[in-house]
Amino acid sequence: MLKDLTQMEEGELGIIKEFRGGIGFVRRIESLGIREGKKIKKISSQFLRGPQTIEIDNCQFAIGFGMAKKILVEVK
Repeated sequence: MLKDLTQMEEGELGIIKEFRGGIGFVRRIESLGIREGKKIKKISSQFLRGPQTIEIDNCQFAIGFGMAKKILVEVK
């Protein structure tokens, strides 16, 4: 099932399948090490469109709600 990152539950695992943004967004997100095909785990989210904390390759990142909406993840 394909979800955006904001729809994932805390502790849920998935694989990044697609980015919905333009080339600038994709470059920015890939510079953080967030790439298609990577395993991703959602650590936490904040109330009312706050930052989303994720883990990729044992590194944790906090990204904004808008950016998280543009990342599509296949959840098992």
